[in-house]
Amino acid sequence: MNDDLTGDLRTQLARVGRDVVRPGLVVGSGGNLSVRLPGTDSCWVTAAGTWLDRLDRSDFVQVGITDGAVRDEGGSGMPVGVPTSELALHLATYRARPDVRAIVHLHPQHALLLDALGEHIRLVTTDHAFYLRRVGRVPFRPPGSAELAELAAAAAADGTNCLVLSRHGCSVLAESVELAHKRAVNLEEAARLTYHALVAGRLDDLTELPPDLLDRI
Repeated sequence: MNDDLTGDLRTQLARVGRDVVRPGLVVGSGGNLSVRLPGTDSCWVTAAGTWLDRLDRSDFVQVGITDGAVRDEGGSGMPVGVPTSELALHLATYRARPDVRAIVHLHPQHALLLDALGEHIRLVTTDHAFYLRRVGRVPFRPPGSAELAELAAAAAADGTNCLVLSRHGCSVLAESVELAHKRAVNLEEAARLTYHALVAGRLDDLTELPPDLLDRI
């Protein structure tokens, strides 16, 4: 694999990490990121304990998607790090969705609060409709567990690209790092607008875009 290409993918993920922390989309190390390496059975995933806004190339671990084994990049024999505790979530999704090239898993506060309150996220704008299409929900299972990974993969198998993982976070999927980032941003914006309508006592008035418009978009 060309190191310029794989390095660029890690650079893209590091940029996403900074861009989601800077506006307060997540706090500190609240999430993890991954990208599938083109033409391989491997992905880069953030290492355990990393802070999303401090990522660089050394903060990613290469892991086999089928076997879950950590790869020794380049056969150097050097330590390669420990992948995130949410590795199972990423791998199960890649196995279920061969079209997915990037996964952004975050702990966005408005989306999680709405879920805890029993409210679903409304798609208010055309951007929400275009990028998100629909938002699925996965019931609570312990973070990092095989059960959570399996439920999330099953929920995404029908083409759903945005999932709220109850009491935990979100899992946003796309065919590129940039698109996954855009979907994550729009998911939290939709959640924030929904929350403001709830606080204002106008949630029942917050109508979503009609299905026929979604089809045209």
